[in-house]
Amino acid sequence: MRVAPFTVLVCGALLLAGCEVGEGPPVGVIVDYQLGGAYPPAPGVGGVARDSTESPEPGLYSICYVNGFQTQPGERAAWLRDHPELVLRDADGSPVVDPGWPDEMLLDASSDDRRAAIAAVVGEVIEGCAAAGFDAVEVDNLDSYSRSDGRLTLDDAVDLVSRYAAVAHGAGLAIAQKNTAELGARGREEADLDFAVAEECHRWDECSAYTDVYGDEVIDIEYVDDLRGSFADVCAAVDTPASTIMRDRALVTPRESGYAFAHC
Repeated sequence: MRVAPFTVLVCGALLLAGCEVGEGPPVGVIVDYQLGGAYPPAPGVGGVARDSTESPEPGLYSICYVNGFQTQPGERAAWLRDHPELVLRDADGSPVVDPGWPDEMLLDASSDDRRAAIAAVVGEVIEGCAAAGFDAVEVDNLDSYSRSDGRLTLDDAVDLVSRYAAVAHGAGLAIAQKNTAELGARGREEADLDFAVAEECHRWDECSAYTDVYGDEVIDIEYVDDLRGSFADVCAAVDTPASTIMRDRALVTPRESGYAFAHC
């Protein structure tokens, strides 16, 4: 694996402790996507993705979800109080929000200083994932620049996620590219990302954009309310990643109405 210069600096700071980069999930492993709440995985599941506020599943490959380019729901007031300068603003000075998730504000990754400051804040969450015992981290909303009305760029996103990769690797975690098919090979070659977590790559005919870069190290989540054909069609497609599951859109637990889970 190529080690980015920023990663080298972080690793060097660990001195005799060394810098142990985590490995991506086993090829073809069934990974349950449990962002709506933790629950005991079904038989045959070998990996689990959970929010950073949850605990990893003992004995399984565990991926920690972190919102690294937008604020988490419920954290709006804290960011505006503690880090108001790191929130992206529109021409009127109001926070720019994600239209699909209006309780999430975009972070202002438009300058080197701001990216460094954001990485310091979110980096503490990533390090917390390592301390909790997770194996890897997926940093969501890498594509938030596309919702910024031109205030942010893909280059801004690549630079910021490379900083997250340095923190993750320094803490012994692997790190995933989350969605953003248009990133191409830059995630692996420039940002030093290790694998990919894609949502609905079959639905939008994007799976090859990830597998061309990461090979078999791609996890795909399709949603039962918007499949392209049946789930059997999804699994039969030649470019569907081996690690593909189907979930309900709300990612609820099995105790709740609407729960759905299947795997290829």
